[in-house]
Amino acid sequence: MRIPRSAWLLLLLAVLVVVPLLKGGEFGGSDGEASVAIEQANPGFTPWLDPLWEPPSGEIESLLFALQAALGALVIGYVVGRRHGQSRARADRTGSGRPAQSAG
Repeated sequence: MRIPRSAWLLLLLAVLVVVPLLKGGEFGGSDGEASVAIEQANPGFTPWLDPLWEPPSGEIESLLFALQAALGALVIGYVVGRRHGQSRARADRTGSGRPAQSAG
């Protein structure tokens, strides 16, 4: 029996996520790491700008980040799908594409 490629990729993804967690690693953002590095390099550093608005909690911040990621994925999916449709329509017009599927 041959295992499909998607099963191997899912297994690899699971290993890449689980192994660091088992070794005591944590998934943190780069913002916190950058501010720590800046403070260590230049203890008197003061930021040029302050945020216009800070979310009241970490959960709301995570929600906004997830919404931003979903919106970006939606835009990218739309663009890729539209380009694919245009490519297929162009191939159908030139006759080099696959025959159209019947509706019935």
